[in-house]
Order: sequence, then structure tokens, then C-alpha cells
Amino acid sequence: MKKILFSLFLLHIILLVGVGGYMLIEDASFLDSLYMTVITLATVGYGEVVHLSPAGKYFTIGLIVVGLSFALYLVGEITEAMVEGGLRKIMGRNGMEKKIAALKNHYIVCGFGRIGKVICKSFEASKLPFVIVESDPKEVEKIDALGYLALLGSASNDEMLLRAGIKEAKGLIAAVSSDAENVYIILSARGLNPRLSIMARSSGADGSETKLLRAGADKVVSPYFIGACRMAQLVVRPTVVDFLDLTVHGGELGLRLEELRVSADSALVGKSLIDAGLRQQYDLIVVAIKRGEGEMQFNPNPQSRILAGDTLIVLGEHQHITELENHL
Repeated sequence: MKKILFSLFLLHIILLVGVGGYMLIEDASFLDSLYMTVITLATVGYGEVVHLSPAGKYFTIGLIVVGLSFALYLVGEITEAMVEGGLRKIMGRNGMEKKIAALKNHYIVCGFGRIGKVICKSFEASKLPFVIVESDPKEVEKIDALGYLALLGSASNDEMLLRAGIKEAKGLIAAVSSDAENVYIILSARGLNPRLSIMARSSGADGSETKLLRAGADKVVSPYFIGACRMAQLVVRPTVVDFLDLTVHGGELGLRLEELRVSADSALVGKSLIDAGLRQQYDLIVVAIKRGEGEMQFNPNPQSRILAGDTLIVLGEHQHITELENHL
């Protein structure tokens, strides 16, 4: 816009100089001076309406040079805006494709609607790698503005999922609004990567959860059901809900409820909770232990042993959780 305004400003200046020059040098009228200036700048050669003196001819030559220079400048600016803008877009897309191809153990979010936006924001806050597959070009423009990695196309297309790195992905979230489309996405994803962890959004319609699970989803979530339950719990147990919000999302208390996986080479493997000293050393409370085979132990006793592959659900300050994570 600045370049356009600057070009219009230059054009006005050249026109004013041309009209003023003919009026002063040849004592021509305003209309005749404007006509001479326009045909000179346009180089159309319709004929002179003003008899030119030697000074007028020199002035006309200068005006032609200035006019041609301005025309070349204007063409250059328009070409730069069109070509460079296209090149930037193409280069930006190519760069994004390379970043997506380099992803490992990432998540594929299918759909950038109201649910997808919240999921991506949470992933960004947790520094989890992810790529979005969205079919709406306008939404992809918004995604690009946010700096997220995105692909334009249908997530139910095998080629699109392959471009999103489904072979190397850790999980996929089918978050489009249509149950039928989510079923197609899950079928495609499960066929391309049988080991993939798949979570699907459900509309809450009768039988939708069963169909999504049958298609291959590991977990199905209905935002409407969860929202209704939360509203009811805020009435029945408001303090409990507030506390859970503080621990899950962080808040004034600075507490977080986090899950930490125990690696095979951790120094804590084989130790009991009391011997590991998690409360004394890290000021953390072990709320539950999820065993490698899926068994969940809530409120484990101090003699419960920590095994390789366990997932510890701990409550405490973020800094202390990070310190323990580095030792696991």
C-alpha cells in the first residue's frame, strides 16, 4: 500500500511539473498543457497542439525520459509484488513441507475447527510436535499466521496422511465435525499405521462412539458430553473442579498434575516409593501408578515398587516435576 501511494504521488508530481512547464515555457493554456503532458508521458504521439520552441522541445525530451523511467519503475513494482509474493508463498510452502517431512513421534490433528484450535494451543503450550491437516483454505491461512505446520487437503486421503508423516507419527486426532468423515480418517490412518494411537471426536449421536471404535479409534471423546458433565460437577462439586483446574492447567497455586514415564535405565527402577524419596527430595505426591500392562494403582502405598515402563501420576510444582522427569 505504501508503494502504491508513493507511485501515485510521483505521478501527480510529474503531471504538475509537465503542466507547469508548458504553461511557463510556451505560455499554453492549462488544457493544452495537460494534453501535451499526457501524450508525452504516454508516448502515443497524437500530435502537438502547442508549437514548441527549442526550450519546449528540450523540456519535452526531459519529460519523456522521466515518464519512461516512471513507467519502468511502476512495472517493476507490480512485477515484484506479483512474482515475489508468489515465490515467497511457494518457498514458504516448500519449507513447511520439509519441516513436516523431518517430524518424528509427532501428532496429526485432523481439522482446525473449535476443537482443533484448543488441541493445537495445548500442544503448543506443552511443546509437542504436531501438524494440522485442514481442507478449508481460509483456515490454512489462519494456521500459517499462527506459525503452525499445516497441509491443505482432506485427512481421509491416504496421500495427505502420508505427507503428514503418518508412518513416523505417534498419534492422530480426528477432530472434524462429521462422524462419517472421522470414520473415514480413522480407517485410512489405521490402514497406513497399525501401531498409531488414534483419538476421535464424537458428535454424541447414538451409535457414533461404537462406529468410531469399530473403525479403529483407541479412544473416543464427545465434547458435548464432557461439557455437560463439567457443568453439572461445577454445581455439585465446585471446589473439587476448581482444584482440578488448578492442577491440570496451572494457576495461582503453581501446582501441576503430570504423568511421567519411568525408563528402563532409571535409578528408581526396583525401589519402593518410600525408598525413592520422591516426597522428601522433590516435594511431589504420587497420586497413582499406571503399570506397563495397563493396571492403574490409585493412592499407592509407600511400599509400592517402581517398575520400568510405569507411568507415575504426580502432583507438585512444575519445577520439581521437571527435576524428577530428568531422573526418570
